[in-house]
Amino acid sequence: MDSIPANRRLWNQISSAYQHEHDPRIGATPRLWGMYSIPDAHLHALGDVTGKRVLELGCGAGQWSRALAAEGATVVGLDLSEAQLTAAARAMGAARYPLVQGAAEQLPFAADSFDLVFCDFGGLSWAPPHLAVPQAARVLGRGGRLVFNVASPWFEACYDEAASRVTTTLQRDYFGLNTIAEGDGATSYQLTYGDWVKVLRGAGLIIDDLIEPRPELGTPNGYNETDPPDWAHRWPAELLWVTHKP
Repeated sequence: MDSIPANRRLWNQISSAYQHEHDPRIGATPRLWGMYSIPDAHLHALGDVTGKRVLELGCGAGQWSRALAAEGATVVGLDLSEAQLTAAARAMGAARYPLVQGAAEQLPFAADSFDLVFCDFGGLSWAPPHLAVPQAARVLGRGGRLVFNVASPWFEACYDEAASRVTTTLQRDYFGLNTIAEGDGATSYQLTYGDWVKVLRGAGLIIDDLIEPRPELGTPNGYNETDPPDWAHRWPAELLWVTHKP
């Protein structure tokens, strides 16, 4: 949990610039997943949320939470960064929902509090999965679902730090993926396919689907440069896990 203070500082520092760059894209249309803004209507990961108790892990400026609250879900947005929560409160609009400051690995909620816990990167990219996934499972009711999108390990393994882009050359060991230094002590997290399965099953969750979102040719990546530009059309850039608590 040593990464919590540093990750909080990082997101407080970059929140304004991040939202200025990305909110026009991710806030423009509801339910867009990941780096390529692929609609949930194409991926069918969340389904109908009307009347469901929903927790977003790492809600940022609340683009997802806002949309789901407007659809009739009872939403709670959780984020580590008070700057991100301020952005969410400012953008909330008519669909009001609670905002909570907290860490995905230390959820301040009772067991059986939610029907759906989800994130698009967010909490399961910025908290140790072996701590955060059991916490998500704990706050889910029976039959509740954990749905989350993270970077593919291959995307991380092919990221060239010197060139600041994803390439077709392996840059780091697949089996060496775990923590990724983000500067000034901040840390993001990445697992192999096998380790994700171990963590999810170890938390008592059933894996229903593993969606590998594939953007159409010409779809821009809003966050990273890739070489070639159609990288994610040819290899999986993201993993969208769909699980439930039996």
